[in-house]
Amino acid sequence: MKAFRGEPSIFGSARPEQRRAELEVKDLTLKFGGITALNKINLSVRTGELVAIIGPNGAGKTSLLNSITGYYKPQEGQIFFNGKEITHMSPHHLTRIGIGRTYQNIELFPGMTVLANMLLARHVHSNYGVPKAAFFTKGVREDEVRHRRVLEELIDFLEMQSIRKQLVGALPYGLRKRVELGRALALEPKLLILDEPFAGMTLEEKEDMVRFLMELNEAWNQTMILVEHDMSIVMSISQRVVVLDFGVKIAEGTPDFIQNHPQVIKAYLGDTHKL
Repeated sequence: MKAFRGEPSIFGSARPEQRRAELEVKDLTLKFGGITALNKINLSVRTGELVAIIGPNGAGKTSLLNSITGYYKPQEGQIFFNGKEITHMSPHHLTRIGIGRTYQNIELFPGMTVLANMLLARHVHSNYGVPKAAFFTKGVREDEVRHRRVLEELIDFLEMQSIRKQLVGALPYGLRKRVELGRALALEPKLLILDEPFAGMTLEEKEDMVRFLMELNEAWNQTMILVEHDMSIVMSISQRVVVLDFGVKIAEGTPDFIQNHPQVIKAYLGDTHKL
């Protein structure tokens, strides 16, 4: 997105209060029958932070994301976003208040173009209903212009100009991951949650994605929660790392602190190895 590189931007022009993304998770417990997926998890994320959540398979990472984004309803604990409790809000309400997400398994419409997939995310910013849309009133036209400008900025930023009119189903896996990121950003989220955005990517695709995420965080002050298994990426781009193991938070701190934490090393690789 050229605007991210020094030119005026729709996103960058947002007032600080419009970018505020303060998340607080308090004593969150989630159970499935007799299985405790999350046990009294506490987590805080501050505006502008890039926080990674890591842990072995089955640690509860996606369960935590699903609780924050309204897909799972925890039995105990509370979740607050910008001071408002959101524990039992539905996913579409959370999207409207500024929480966007990508998924571990790509959730796009393969029979639609890249542009059409991204345009779907703009519905949360549409201020008109069917009657006004049918008559294509001045307000509708102004909304449509803004939607297109947002998408063009994102397509430029994510370097997707050459695929903008291609069907998503015909794209390589790594590019589909990039489209999914673009659709999440089209929501203009205050908090962006990324569930394994690097999974299945080639080295070159991972390098591109790292570049995009770093620029979003540094130039746009985008607040992000990242779940990822590639430790080299996690340790290089995260400001803070939270470690889960069997539904329990076992450590939290800077990447350097986490890499040398005995309990984290044991959970991942055994007593005699380091991350």
